[in-house]
Amino acid sequence: MKNRILVVDDEANIRQIIKKYAEFEGYEIAEAENGIQAIELCEKQDFDLIIMDVMMPELDGFSAARTILERKEIPVLMLSARGEEYDKIHGFEIGIDDYVVKPFSPKELMMRANVIMQRHDDQEEKMKRHKIFETEGLVIDFTGRTVTIDGARVDMSPKEYALLFYLVENRNIALSREQLITQIWGYDYYGDDRTLDTHIKLLRNSLGKYRNHLVTLRGVGYKFEA
Repeated sequence: MKNRILVVDDEANIRQIIKKYAEFEGYEIAEAENGIQAIELCEKQDFDLIIMDVMMPELDGFSAARTILERKEIPVLMLSARGEEYDKIHGFEIGIDDYVVKPFSPKELMMRANVIMQRHDDQEEKMKRHKIFETEGLVIDFTGRTVTIDGARVDMSPKEYALLFYLVENRNIALSREQLITQIWGYDYYGDDRTLDTHIKLLRNSLGKYRNHLVTLRGVGYKFEA
């Protein structure tokens, strides 16, 4: 069965370019012109990836992505003509997987899309084996994909979950920045190191009083101490 990608952009030529390259790689494509259409399609159908523009009429990409991710766990790759750090951080806080600035290379876009979908498939496969980690009042359910602190469930973005799970699976081991980026974003990730730092910051905020378990190793990377 072909993987299905939803392409959301108010510019028809952008949708057609992405569709051309995606279909060449064997994907099935659905299209939407704005955020409202994207939400409606996601309510009726399942997709393996959403490629969504930020600036659109009716409903912007950030708002649409937030609504969709509250209802379904679908990887999201955002497109935007704006490359400011604030916009990227906002997207990652919502739970998107990657952020590509226009104009973009269609080949690079598809490489990023391939990595995201493969990573998502690998993570789902790992979750089939039920595992739970506990330390003090912090409980991490790998299979159920939940994190609770002193009995209260903590909501995190998909990338925060992936990063925390990998750190905990390799607890007390020094993990380099390169290793973390490779494992979470893919070996051919084209972003910069600040993406990792941003997610570490978000993860610490989510862990609250247990944030000290996440240790920075200067000049190396990070590790989860337990």
